[in-house]
Amino acid sequence: MSATSSSLAPNPGFVPTCDLCDQHKGDDSGAFRVLPPVFRHLGGRLRFAGLVATVKCFEDNTPVKRMVESPGYGRVLVVDGGGSLRRALVGGNLAAAAARNGWSGVLVDGCVRDAAELAATDLGVVALGLMPLPTERRTEGQTDVAVRIQGVWVRPGDWLCADEDGVVVADRPLGQ
Repeated sequence: MSATSSSLAPNPGFVPTCDLCDQHKGDDSGAFRVLPPVFRHLGGRLRFAGLVATVKCFEDNTPVKRMVESPGYGRVLVVDGGGSLRRALVGGNLAAAAARNGWSGVLVDGCVRDAAELAATDLGVVALGLMPLPTERRTEGQTDVAVRIQGVWVRPGDWLCADEDGVVVADRPLGQ
């Protein structure tokens, strides 16, 4: 993992995922959830948080493109790509659009591409891995639906926080 000095710069009000887990370790209500440690940080920001918007698509990034080309308002886009390792759902162009439009980060349950471009973009990007093959365009997918990411439910309006230690999701904003 490569990190620029700006990606490690202090983020006022950001609470690390370990601290959030310490605060919520007794929560058995399902309001606080931890994603499995299968994601790689590939964007220029290692630490990011925000309200969740969701996309569900499989090997077709048409709905992802529509979302990142709209205002992000500091949100995090969670992409349920079905865990596919065959096509990249986000690349350098879409990451640049997301950063330009005010998204805080993108989490992809699938692959991304253009590693050097992603690392140079002021955007948090976490994904299962890298795949140079682009998606097919079939204009399929859904937005603003509950998605299951590696067995963990994530819903539009949830709060996602990601850093070097992992990714947590809650039903309300935490620590910001």
